[in-house]
Amino acid sequence: MVVRNELSDEQIDRVFHALAAATRRDILRRAIEDEHSVSTLARDYEMSFAAVQKHVAVLEAAGLIIKRAEGRERLVRADPAMIARARALLARYEELWRSRIDRLDALLAEPAGTTDIPTTEEPKNDRTTNEGE
Repeated sequence: MVVRNELSDEQIDRVFHALAAATRRDILRRAIEDEHSVSTLARDYEMSFAAVQKHVAVLEAAGLIIKRAEGRERLVRADPAMIARARALLARYEELWRSRIDRLDALLAEPAGTTDIPTTEEPKNDRTTNEGE
């Protein structure tokens, strides 16, 4: 089963890269809850404002958040459409793995000797010869 997706490989790479860092996941969580300025977000992290801006830029490049200007502030909020697309991708991967696990469970549940798995053993001869007796 091949996972088909409406996202390009580049978009998928950007989403997974964006979600790979705990700080970016936290920024995204906060942006889902409410719109925040980058400076407000930066106050809660023990890093420079510039470092938080870089995290926001990675999330924005992945399409997970939208940044807009309001006066001198830059406000960020989550993009629910992209989050839904990423969630759908993960759901398809989950479906793929669940189907593989289901097939493995079915295989393991079969009684011994009923599988069609070829063996490499030589067939044993039923006659036993006792030469020299």
